Amino acid sequence: MNLLEWLPFIVLIPLISSGIVACLPGRFWPWAFTLLAALASAVIAALVLPEAMGSELSYPFGNWQPPIGIEYRVDAANAFVALLVAGMAALALPWAKASVDQEIPERQGAFYALFLMALAGLLGITLSGDAFNIFVFLEISSLATYAIIAHGRDRRALLAAFRYLIMGTVGATFLLIGIAFLYMMTGTLNLADMAERLPEVSDTRAVRAGLAFIIVGLGLKLALLPLHLWLPNAYTYAPHFVTVFLAGTATKVALYVMLRFIFTVFSPDYSFVVLPLSSVLMVLAVAGMFAGSWVAMFQDNIKRMLAYSSVAQVGYMVLGVSLVSAIGLTAAFLHLFNHALMKTALFMAVGCLAYRAGSLKIQSLQGCGREMPWTMTAFALAGLSIIGVPTTAGFISKWYLILAAVEAQSWWLVGLIVITSMMAVYYIWRVIEAAWMTERPEGATRLKEAPLSLLIPTWVLVALNFYFGIDTRLTVGASSAAAEALLGVPTGGLP
Repeated sequence: MNLLEWLPFIVLIPLISSGIVACLPGRFWPWAFTLLAALASAVIAALVLPEAMGSELSYPFGNWQPPIGIEYRVDAANAFVALLVAGMAALALPWAKASVDQEIPERQGAFYALFLMALAGLLGITLSGDAFNIFVFLEISSLATYAIIAHGRDRRALLAAFRYLIMGTVGATFLLIGIAFLYMMTGTLNLADMAERLPEVSDTRAVRAGLAFIIVGLGLKLALLPLHLWLPNAYTYAPHFVTVFLAGTATKVALYVMLRFIFTVFSPDYSFVVLPLSSVLMVLAVAGMFAGSWVAMFQDNIKRMLAYSSVAQVGYMVLGVSLVSAIGLTAAFLHLFNHALMKTALFMAVGCLAYRAGSLKIQSLQGCGREMPWTMTAFALAGLSIIGVPTTAGFISKWYLILAAVEAQSWWLVGLIVITSMMAVYYIWRVIEAAWMTERPEGATRLKEAPLSLLIPTWVLVALNFYFGIDTRLTVGASSAAAEALLGVPTGGLP
């Protein structure tokens, strides 16, 4: 079999494995089988990425050629995102064993089966070249995600899952209505074919309405302010492993789909010249950067603080898109990748704290840095990446955002990026100050360091934050190729 024939297995392996895992007994075998499935998808995605950076790949199902048949169409943009999603799942699962054993002692087969369905759905969204199948995979991933969020030990997890279900259903409905408008006007659901037919009918209300519905629907899935209200509770009350996985994958996939519609289906000229989408996205991005960072500064629960931080980080990604340039789009893809690394590392460190301390309120963690030094050091180092300190991955993507703002002669954006980064210093410092600069209260339970099964994966993610902050060949090269694939023009060898 050649590499192209392996392409559908990126999605099929976790999808089929979910049914097998649901039938496995005990705790070890469901986890082990899930890990093998995620690793297999990640390996295939890693092999596909170099091929996709060289040329676009197309896999027609059942040998029914598009636009009649369904196809996976893979270029540098979605191959990069697929590797990120599968890679984050494979990196998170070794960490998951101890955490899930503590939080979900029973029926782990069903839990891991739902996780694999969520993973398969996200990968299917990323690879599909058919608009309706994007919606189908979105529903698969969403329904599974609602269920795994509800597994949280706090009873509020059920309410968080229900609220996410309501808002997610609204977002999916908006997306479906938008796709229906485009199908009505073009008579096709294949994205490439739709892109060819849209110019003939682009000056119609139905097409403009279709784009608006799609942007709103995906903006909700992306947690773009003010459509972010589902995210803080979902991240806060979900099982720690679920938060780790969602923080590194879900919003990134939604951003990719939005970019695919804006740049490939509608074209930049229509989205940003005929329509004022650039200004709209920039306003929402800047608002998200400030509002997310501001609210994070006053949170007492660390998971909730990092959840609002994610709203701000989504703002950075969308800001790069709104600049409508090769370097801006490259910065968006860079931050999409780097934010997955930094936020996954942070939530893993938080999960280590929860494993020993139970409570995640900042006041209850006073002095824990002396008793859990490896955990708190990992949190502090990953926090440097969120801030954007040089030699970290977060610095690289923020640097490219600044370069894009300078290229656009929008110097005021440079100031806003620096200011919001300083706001991140404050909320990260609050945790570090409580952990290291205060004494453990008298009578408080003495904490033990987290087990190695949690610490080793956490430190692997921390190390990757620094590795990709120093060696940027893979991330910058792949992000530049992704930007080129969406723009349809060479990026000119970005610095």
